[in-house]
Amino acid sequence: MKQTILLAFIAVITLNTVSAQMKSFKFKQAKRKYIVYPPKTYDAKKTYPLIYNFHGGGMTATEQMFYSGMNALADRLNFIVVYPAGINADWNVGFEMSYLNGTDDVGFIRALNDTLKQHYNINNKAVFATGLSRGGFFCHRLAAEMPETFAAIASVGGPLPDSVRYFNRSDKKIAVMQVSGTADQIVKYEGKTGAYSSAQETFNYWVSHNHLSPDLKKEKLMDTDKKDGTSVLITEVGAQGTGVMLVRVQDGGHTWPGSDPFNIGFPLGKTTADVNVNELMWHFFNRNKKP
Repeated sequence: MKQTILLAFIAVITLNTVSAQMKSFKFKQAKRKYIVYPPKTYDAKKTYPLIYNFHGGGMTATEQMFYSGMNALADRLNFIVVYPAGINADWNVGFEMSYLNGTDDVGFIRALNDTLKQHYNINNKAVFATGLSRGGFFCHRLAAEMPETFAAIASVGGPLPDSVRYFNRSDKKIAVMQVSGTADQIVKYEGKTGAYSSAQETFNYWVSHNHLSPDLKKEKLMDTDKKDGTSVLITEVGAQGTGVMLVRVQDGGHTWPGSDPFNIGFPLGKTTADVNVNELMWHFFNRNKKP
């Protein structure tokens, strides 16, 4: 039985990754790897949105690709996805690694973006970033340090790191979406002193950064699946290009909303089926392109 399941799993993997390519280049004496997935109908004569999808700590780019399941959406909606790989399966988010003297992951992404533009026809007004956990924390750093490149970010289970708040001197507005589960035991919804803000504080920070009025927020409660033990409250404020959204997954864990909860073999809590986070962030990205 186990062998049959394994063979079936390999078949699915093979079927779904025909277009995915593992590539690498040398950056600061290190071999930096990434997976790039152009949609099956990619046409070099057309321009395409680009989404960076960052793995969590201890994960690989391949695991993030399968867990997030974003390739299927890329095929359907015609965008490119790239899954960068962190050194030692980690990203420099400013805690558990020196913000200034640790791995230059921001420099790596700058170099990677230049490399991708040499090989793919990318819409520079539609470059976005998402990630899980440490990958999500890193998205906030990119929002602070590369707003000229990224139009919007969507962090899943990784709120604003204290170091990003401290070092951010940019006054450029950028759209930000934060997704967090209230029952997350890995990255606490309430935040952690000396490490990262709460999900609500993260939302408030970017609302203030973008000079938005919190009084103009819109809220939507979703509980379409009564059996998953969760509900979702979406709070959003801001106009096109400056939107800030908080997706609060009530009783949700350290998971990717809408994904297969059996894809990870760790007790990370409940996965909501009330929203598909890939669809949700795509709509958020699409209405927050650069002008």
